[in-house]
Amino acid sequence: MTTPTLPTLLTVQDLRISFAGKEVVHGIDFAIAPGEKLALVGESGSGKTVTALSLLRLVQNAHITGESRFLGRDLLSMSERELRGLRGQDISMIFQEPMTALNPLFTVGDQIAEVLELKQGLARTLCAQEAIELIAETGITEPERRAASYPHQLSGGQRQRAMIAMALACQPKLLLADEPTTALDVTLRGQILDLLASMQKKNGMAVLMITHDLNLVRRFADRVIVMENGYVVEQGTVSDVFANPQHSYTRRLIDSKPVRDVVEQVQPSSEPPVMLASKLRVGYAIPLSGLKGWFRRGEFIAVQGADFQLAPGQTLGVIGESGSGKSTLALAALGLLPSGGELRVTGQAWSVNANSNKALRRLVQVVFQDPFSSLSPRLTVEEIVGEGLLVHEPGLTQDERRQRVGQALRDVGLGVDLDQAQFSDLMQRYPHEFSGGQRQRLAIARALIINPLILVLDEPTSALDVTIQKQVLQLLQRLQRERGLSYLLITHDVDVIRAMAHHVAVMQNGYIVESGTADQVLGSPQHDYTRTLLAAAG
Repeated sequence: MTTPTLPTLLTVQDLRISFAGKEVVHGIDFAIAPGEKLALVGESGSGKTVTALSLLRLVQNAHITGESRFLGRDLLSMSERELRGLRGQDISMIFQEPMTALNPLFTVGDQIAEVLELKQGLARTLCAQEAIELIAETGITEPERRAASYPHQLSGGQRQRAMIAMALACQPKLLLADEPTTALDVTLRGQILDLLASMQKKNGMAVLMITHDLNLVRRFADRVIVMENGYVVEQGTVSDVFANPQHSYTRRLIDSKPVRDVVEQVQPSSEPPVMLASKLRVGYAIPLSGLKGWFRRGEFIAVQGADFQLAPGQTLGVIGESGSGKSTLALAALGLLPSGGELRVTGQAWSVNANSNKALRRLVQVVFQDPFSSLSPRLTVEEIVGEGLLVHEPGLTQDERRQRVGQALRDVGLGVDLDQAQFSDLMQRYPHEFSGGQRQRLAIARALIINPLILVLDEPTSALDVTIQKQVLQLLQRLQRERGLSYLLITHDVDVIRAMAHHVAVMQNGYIVESGTADQVLGSPQHDYTRTLLAAAG
């Protein structure tokens, strides 16, 4: 085992984790020194997250054996009372999904202040002010207003930053960071990494980072541990492992960068665009402070004066930081938000009358960022995928609908090699019985079953690990070639844009600041903001 030469802050020996008698982590060893940055990488199901959670005994119904010594004390033999004293004070954790980790009934400022009040005994007024300063430190604009906001009122990136502020509130000695930058755009990732690095220098804090982002590992970590199926298959310094990987699984992870495989446009298309926007404007009503808030509401303009067009069979990639307006633009394109200016799908505008939009809804479907939250946990695969047919083709018999569902699943690579009995079993399963990549394939099948013309892809791979991300992108590329689909791709990942987009629109503060072909925008960016995004992506 390769261990740090510095005195260890945390030493894990022969850690084994099992559920109902089935072992999922098999006797792993590692150590972390004070101020060290250690990355734990691997695909979904490799055991990396459950390993981190088990250190603070946050895994329910798990049988944990071995040793996990923090400053000489075995975390696994501590009482629950002793652990509560450590959690959030000496050892903090950033969870992967901030929307489920944050309490929806309290403002983010109150939730950060609560940590300070409970752990450090500060006065409430001082806690509230300290919470605002922590929010500002993580790069959130208008920190006072955001501190008074509820989690659902923040973007995904802003929620993740609020989680980071909460974890760093008590200046812990060890930070367990489970995919801390998954929901963040490329420039903000750099800011968060710089923030964590500065906290380390200031407090000697160590970081155990669980991630599938190999670019982040290269930039941030000192050492890396690679896990596969509950085993540590390789570990060492980042420079050694990336320059000369010894294990085949490590080599596969490193080689999982998205590959471009799309039908290139030789000359401008003579066909009319399938989606056209001109001077598009989208605003949200917001409360005003003081007495005037009783009589009228203000307006926040999320998208202003946006012009774009989506050609048949091509991909328009929309890229920008969290809060730039790209997801709002996607919702307007789906007819889910009222908008000003002009927005047409195959020459038709969205109507305020929901019944009038039924024909357009068949043409435009969506694949959301998080497949687990976008798929109903109460419905089977057959019911989820076939739901659109009940609305748009109600005349189908149950057998006809079932055949269409089966074909849609096979089109996205699910159940291709199964016999009829196994395939029937697959269709009766629920979303929680599938991996993240399989759930995203289900979401794509649900969108495709009514044969749409356009797919709006809202960060379709950001929640997936690198090898699964590559598979899903290859699936989307194949479907576009075979069906002539047009994609409106919303993402903060420059590598995904390079692999998928024919045209690119760059958004900042609600405006499209630069647009053009992928070669023009990525190869010769004209706007300073575009150059900043590309530089941050490496």
